[in-house]
Amino acid sequence: MHSEKLQILEEVLGSFYCSNEEHLFSCPFCKHHKKKLSINIVKNTYKCWVCDSSGRNVYWLVKRYGNHKQKAHWNSFNESVDISDFDNIFEEEQIEEEKQRIKLPSEYVCLANRPWPRDSKLALDYLRKRDVSETDILKWKIGYCSEGQYKNRIIIPSFNDDGYCDYFIARTYKDDWMKYKNPPASRNIVFNELMVDWAAPIVLVEGAFDAINAENSIPLLGSTLNKRSKLFRAILTHSKQIYIALDKDAEKKALNIIKALISHGIEVHKIDTSDYEDVGEMTKEEFAKRKQSATLLDETTLLMQKILQI
Repeated sequence: MHSEKLQILEEVLGSFYCSNEEHLFSCPFCKHHKKKLSINIVKNTYKCWVCDSSGRNVYWLVKRYGNHKQKAHWNSFNESVDISDFDNIFEEEQIEEEKQRIKLPSEYVCLANRPWPRDSKLALDYLRKRDVSETDILKWKIGYCSEGQYKNRIIIPSFNDDGYCDYFIARTYKDDWMKYKNPPASRNIVFNELMVDWAAPIVLVEGAFDAINAENSIPLLGSTLNKRSKLFRAILTHSKQIYIALDKDAEKKALNIIKALISHGIEVHKIDTSDYEDVGEMTKEEFAKRKQSATLLDETTLLMQKILQI
């Protein structure tokens, strides 16, 4: 039975080699060029030594990446299955497939729609001051709230790859002491994944206003990138080339992100953001110019950058 299961896994994941009880395949999650997905048929476990994807039921890999015939063949071996196996499958599918959904504030008015309401003047004035064009407003579905919990705030929504809202930024356009008042929801998302072209180079920036000035960009919603985050895994799975453009005061954090990406085989370029408080202060033309002259980093040049920071 074990040999037949291995045959199915080989059909689904490609060729493998053996190391003691472990069978090493190419990882379908991070697609690393080396075979780093370790599968133990006896223990019914798998783990990738690059992206840390793991689970306690090998069938889940067949279920996700195999065809109907391969799934049926695998299930033919499981006439009596421990109920805990179903718990494991359920938990892993929830982690992988369940996507956060939230509602935009009921007071949200989308400025992509004309005519603009009379009370939109202050919001529009703020956006113009930040060099946000009508094209940007339409692309990012930017809106505002003049009443309610997010009163006097610009709203920049995020949509997942299924088109559902999973987060939003709420930035004051008046003199509120709290610049940002964001929703009580997890930030472990790929902000506006619906608009991301994974086949093209990705630009990582700190905030949503920074992302508006950078083509094909994703805001970190901060200045760090956790290796276990959905964004990090999405980059390893889909992207080959990344540009980093964090604020100058986040230099050390930027270098840590670059190190993590390089160690996973991603090509990383660092964009110079000096002379500006953040990317959002640049014009789109200035950012494009700086992107063209970005520095390609490898382990040696990264080390030199770190030495310069000491």
